[in-house]
Amino acid sequence: MSKDPVKISVMGAGLIGKRHIEGVLAEPRTTLAAIIDPSPAARDEARANGLPWFANLAEALTEARPDGVIVATPNQLHVANADDVVASGIPVLIEKPIADDARAAAGLVARAEQAGVPILVGHHRRHNPIIREAKSLLESGRLGRIRSVHGSFWVAKPDDYFEVKWRREPGAGPIFINLIHDVDLFRHLIGEVESVHAMESNAARGHAVEDTATVLLRFESGALATLSATDAVPSPWSWERTSGENPGFPQEDQFCYQIGGTEGALTIPDLTLWTNEGSPDWREKLTQERLPVTPADPLTLQLQHFCDVIEGTATPLVSGREGLATLEVIEAIKASAISGRTIFLKGKSHD
Repeated sequence: MSKDPVKISVMGAGLIGKRHIEGVLAEPRTTLAAIIDPSPAARDEARANGLPWFANLAEALTEARPDGVIVATPNQLHVANADDVVASGIPVLIEKPIADDARAAAGLVARAEQAGVPILVGHHRRHNPIIREAKSLLESGRLGRIRSVHGSFWVAKPDDYFEVKWRREPGAGPIFINLIHDVDLFRHLIGEVESVHAMESNAARGHAVEDTATVLLRFESGALATLSATDAVPSPWSWERTSGENPGFPQEDQFCYQIGGTEGALTIPDLTLWTNEGSPDWREKLTQERLPVTPADPLTLQLQHFCDVIEGTATPLVSGREGLATLEVIEAIKASAISGRTIFLKGKSHD
């Protein structure tokens, strides 16, 4: 006997909200309970397509209670909107970042835990089969003890991208907008970050926010990592250009991450494994192995996982606490870039 579809409401009908709405409509396991967005444009578009629309959650709940809500509103509204969902006892998927402020995010997570309401944070790349395969390889021990990691986010955002005012102001820039994805994947694959040291520059455009940043990360395991980010350089070295995840970006046969251990090295997303035939020795020939993976849309997989969370058959892959931890690293990176100091996470400090 088949189950009833999981009723999902989407709060926020902007660019990412529309992708979630399309995903809910396309997924056999789900049905769209409501689009929740106070803008006249969202109202008119929903009505033109025969989709249920409400200005706010309270109005939506008077008509039908959803099984889950996806919050895809602007970052500054994530906590307030998610709080309303949590107070209603409904599981919530919050687009990344969980909030625009770690202190506010911590309060939201605490309230959700006290209420027993699950939060899933939309760091969708963790659901990508490429990352699942990389995680499995690392856990198998084939790379040995991880020592060195590098990630690149080098892209050229066009001038018209910055015609939107907030993209030129603090709170934007590649650290908050883009590197949060890479930091989350590094945490997922390598472990918790102990400290960060960062530098940034706005020399390419002179905006009030950086266009280029370099970050050093020390993990609790002792592994060290570098992240290099710029939105002012045309290149093939970014997740967007290498993973094939988003059809809006041409795909290049390159990689954007390198992970090195005492027994071998791995590039991602092409999943090329490099090892010596015998004991590790820089004088000896290296063997190259391409790990197989079956592509799948991570947003679809994330939605299916959210259904499992709602039905109580899974715990969130990216919980509220996970989303908070990633945001705390990003805030530490910005603090280091501004102050010139090494910032220690989780209350650790050195003279």
